[in-house]
Amino acid sequence: MKIGPKYKICKRLGSGVFDKCQTQKFALVEDKNKKKRGSSKRPRQMSEYGKQLIEKQKMRYTYGIAEKQLTKYVKEALARKDSKPATQLIENLESRLDNVVYRLGLANSRQMARQMVSHGHITIGGRKVTIPSYRMSAGLKIGVREGSRGSVLFTNLSEKLRDHKNPSWVSFDEKSLEGEVKGKPVVDNTELMFDVSSVFEFYSR
Repeated sequence: MKIGPKYKICKRLGSGVFDKCQTQKFALVEDKNKKKRGSSKRPRQMSEYGKQLIEKQKMRYTYGIAEKQLTKYVKEALARKDSKPATQLIENLESRLDNVVYRLGLANSRQMARQMVSHGHITIGGRKVTIPSYRMSAGLKIGVREGSRGSVLFTNLSEKLRDHKNPSWVSFDEKSLEGEVKGKPVVDNTELMFDVSSVFEFYSR
């Protein structure tokens, strides 16, 4: 998915949508720009549609997916009668293979995780899978392909994983470079950088 200038998008949607913006450099640039604009400038009122659009874009950029993909996930979540739409939507997004690779700490960002998958570095049940949107489910084993283990992407993995904490629904064995999805994705609402209800309101218009 072609994204565009990340700093510009972060200025509009918030620093949480990209890891690149969660840095001291971005914070200093933003602080400098605020001082230039001055505090006397009156903020422009935003319509409800505008707010919903921003929340939708936050979700889309956070997971790095196209508009068509997000629309599909939303429709699928609304069609499920046996679960809450908001919970189902987050489960759909979190169950993506590229997101699981990111959650395991194998990649510093979802964009990097998506490239790892696309370039054939990741396996599921021992078989190479190159589809970032591949849906993971409980019991599936995920690993680093044998031929990719010497790649620069994984040479300093132990150092990368030192401060990483896996969510409760996945596990990873650093020695074997294999992990497992242990259950349905569980995400604390306080961790989300977007308002899920506003996203549904946007698509219900």
